[in-house]
Amino acid sequence: MNAMAEMEFVDRASSPAALVSYLYGLLGECFGYPDADLVESIRSGALRQQLQNLCFALDKGLCLGLDLSPLHDAEATEDALAVEYTRLFDAGAHGTGCSLNGGLQQGPQMKVMEEAVRFYNHFGLTLTEDNKELPDHITTELNFLHFLAYGEHQLTARGESAAACQLAQRDFIARHPGRWIPLMAAKLEPMQPDPLFMVLTQLLERLLNRELARLEALHGAASLKPSGDLPFGGI
Repeated sequence: MNAMAEMEFVDRASSPAALVSYLYGLLGECFGYPDADLVESIRSGALRQQLQNLCFALDKGLCLGLDLSPLHDAEATEDALAVEYTRLFDAGAHGTGCSLNGGLQQGPQMKVMEEAVRFYNHFGLTLTEDNKELPDHITTELNFLHFLAYGEHQLTARGESAAACQLAQRDFIARHPGRWIPLMAAKLEPMQPDPLFMVLTQLLERLLNRELARLEALHGAASLKPSGDLPFGGI
């Protein structure tokens, strides 16, 4: 699902889980390598409007105190964003920058990737050969949370139990992006990043914290200990 293309169908009547799903999807696209679509959404102000609408519909506290102006920049260019993205994030693969791979923020990377893959496989998801990123990359992890949150929305809409999707979200956040995004944010700030990437990181961190608190209120605290073949209990 292309989150940017889907935004026009989201309104304040959408369920909280659907709003969360779209937020994950949109933020996942924002943390990918900059392309023409992303740059156009920044230049036109569509990105700011989309994120602001979603946050206000879900929880106004997500944006409270955040300067969202970097999300709308009529002068943004694909080349400039690509250079900044590479400086901040791509060098992280060599241990010199701010990696977007969880296993390089809080490893060992092979174990982190193996557990992430167990989560994906449990829901019948596999990484295709043309997938550009590793299992522990933020775009891959956010796409998975996008899938789980939308699954929660669909199950709830049908009057069925959404516990499976909620438990998976809880444990995945707690053991993957919820653990390492704060580490990434701490490394990013002293690098004096383009404000766009800083506000996206802050917004993502707030969303993950909000969702983990919600899911733990429903199902108790998540265990940080991997549990064999199944990534989480309760199903």
